[in-house]
Amino acid sequence: MTKKIELLAPGGDVNAIKAAIVAGANAVYCGLDTFNARNRASNLSFDDLTGIVKLAHKYDCEIFLTLNVVILEHEVVGMVKLLNKLVNSGIDGIIVQDLGLFSLVKRHFPSLDIHASTQLTTHNEGQIQFLSKIGATRVNLSRELNLTEIKLLTKVAHDVDVLTEVFVHGALCIAFSGQCYSSSVSVGNSGNRGRCSQACRDEYEPTATGNKFPLNLKDNSAYFDLPELVEAGVDSLKIEGRIKGAQYVHTVVDSWRKQINKFVETGKLLDDDSNLYKVFNRNFTNLFLKGDMTKSMFIDNPRDHSFTHANEKNNAITVVQIQETQDELSQQKNEIGDIVKEKIKYLSIAKEKLTLSFAGKLGEPLTVTAIVTDEASSEEGTGKENLAIKTYNVSSDMTLIEAGQSAIDQTAIKKRFKSFNNSEYLVEDILFDELDSGLNIPFKELTNLKNKLAFLLNGSVEVIPAVDVPALPQHAKIEDKPKMSILIADIKDLYLCEETDADVYFKLPESFKAGTRQFIDMFLDNPRLIPWFPAVLIGKDYIESIKILEEVKPKYIVSNNTGVAYKAFEMGIDWVAGPFLNTTNSYALITLKEDLNCKGAFISNEINQNQIRNIKRPEGFKLFYSIYHPILMMTSRQCFFQQTVGCKKPSIEDGCMLKCEKATSITNVKGVQFAVDKQKGGYPSIYNHEQFLNIDAVNDFSHLFDEFFIDLTDIGSGSKEKQDKVQLIHHFENILNGEQASGVQLHEMVSISTNAQYKQGL
Repeated sequence: MTKKIELLAPGGDVNAIKAAIVAGANAVYCGLDTFNARNRASNLSFDDLTGIVKLAHKYDCEIFLTLNVVILEHEVVGMVKLLNKLVNSGIDGIIVQDLGLFSLVKRHFPSLDIHASTQLTTHNEGQIQFLSKIGATRVNLSRELNLTEIKLLTKVAHDVDVLTEVFVHGALCIAFSGQCYSSSVSVGNSGNRGRCSQACRDEYEPTATGNKFPLNLKDNSAYFDLPELVEAGVDSLKIEGRIKGAQYVHTVVDSWRKQINKFVETGKLLDDDSNLYKVFNRNFTNLFLKGDMTKSMFIDNPRDHSFTHANEKNNAITVVQIQETQDELSQQKNEIGDIVKEKIKYLSIAKEKLTLSFAGKLGEPLTVTAIVTDEASSEEGTGKENLAIKTYNVSSDMTLIEAGQSAIDQTAIKKRFKSFNNSEYLVEDILFDELDSGLNIPFKELTNLKNKLAFLLNGSVEVIPAVDVPALPQHAKIEDKPKMSILIADIKDLYLCEETDADVYFKLPESFKAGTRQFIDMFLDNPRLIPWFPAVLIGKDYIESIKILEEVKPKYIVSNNTGVAYKAFEMGIDWVAGPFLNTTNSYALITLKEDLNCKGAFISNEINQNQIRNIKRPEGFKLFYSIYHPILMMTSRQCFFQQTVGCKKPSIEDGCMLKCEKATSITNVKGVQFAVDKQKGGYPSIYNHEQFLNIDAVNDFSHLFDEFFIDLTDIGSGSKEKQDKVQLIHHFENILNGEQASGVQLHEMVSISTNAQYKQGL
């Protein structure tokens, strides 16, 4: 075998990163204390990051920085400041979710390598082409994909010079990543901001099947699937775990390193995965990869399974046997911890110490000698301070002259060279013993001297100057008065087209199979209908959705799936970015418009009125906002009914998507009920018990939005009272016409409603 198999490890803190490096990781992904999707991890300071990069590169290990959250408008300035620092930090890539960040980096910081986060829900070929178009060089494929799907998508990725990575170990979300809003809805902490409260791990009232944790999946482990992943062409094997400690990280990375090495050297696998069970786990499953989604993927315990596993392995039944087993495992865990501490104790991320010595005489150049001492490069394992010394010498182009009224003094020099006291270097001393007094040199020459030295201290790589990103202009709306649009999902609701002049969108299912023809015919027979594509379209369902574009050739579409959006762009079909693309800032609009000819976008309902207020539209671009809809909490490729009401089918099959229309509810221990909903042709989803109703936005932002949207589908309605849709339309039309009395009637009709997200935001 010649292909390098990258082992990509998590690093939630400095010690975990060190543990990953010594265990044999090829790359580590980690986050700063801002802009990353693991706020519960300890994360790093920027000074830490600089030291980590230096340490990792010494061991031929790369560092990828997670910037994998959606960005708010007021945070763009801070993000630009950070990017200006990152371009000179030596990091090997950034992991990105926000579409606006793609635009910023591609246009102003092109030296940074962009990796598309798992939060972008990448599961079809069009999405890979979309991400390649906007600047991604690698994509993290959705955890729900099977090996066949992964192989096909990896080939597509390689055809457009994009690498693929797949999660092979660690926690599994039951929801599609980037499409889970449960934490945001229930407690105001968005997973798209790294604040997931893990509602899928929560305890619920016992279901009909007797489960208290009906949404809790086992952990992922593809330890014995390595040959198939290699055969599929996957470039990077990614381990989840940025909230895990050094002990966990070392154990998992070490186990995977040994497995990879064994396979590369012999073509065979190790058959012992026992060490993986000695650290935190929820038991393991690989059934997403196998495409065999059974109820065995679930476990009714979200906590550590390692002690339970030890009991089962040792057949410990009696109290004495259980205690002995637990004591033995605890001792093994402590021994692992001690080994890791010993391995990493001499690894330093301390700043390199810098001494600057200035020298010069009349008629000679001004010279500066930089002496760098680096404790991090000391002899490992000795505990001795064997300091590595590097010396750099630079001279001015001009010679020193006699000073006139003012001589160059120590203060002026220190002012010019103080920038070297930074995240990478600690200036210990600045010496002037060899510099004669009463001399002068132009200040610009001092700056030139500093730049020469900066080049050498930066590894003979030019320092990239800071970029000042100009403020974006606010362009005018295309039409002064906002319109209304409605969404339907059932042919029986076509009559609503006769009740309103609003734009009418028709929501297509996630699964088509043989039903594509009926949708094609429906759009051809009803040209007023605008196709609305869902967020998740995998495999054949994606192919069928493209058939609709090809045969119907609609004037425009709304797409929540970037793959369909890309195909629309290729075909010259106007498209609007749907609400599930998580658009939260002006630069996301720039990405969509300038790279993919998008004509408009829904602004995320996760952000509040103040976070919306300063969003700036590109020229000729429409802005949309939903003021009435069921509140989606999560969507899954797994079945929610196996653990709630039960299901006779041993595993999910094609027919489940096409035929199943089950509905139930789950109630958490606080007594809050959530609707579990499965539409024909759709994925299982969970919805909040309240509807989103926000007529305040009409009053607040009629000057900003071109279109206000209402969702009239029965999706997620559960046991809620069915509303008179004609009445709803007329009341919302009245609201847009300034008739405030209709607001009272709407609240009476939709009594279980909220606009909390509009108030609290991200």
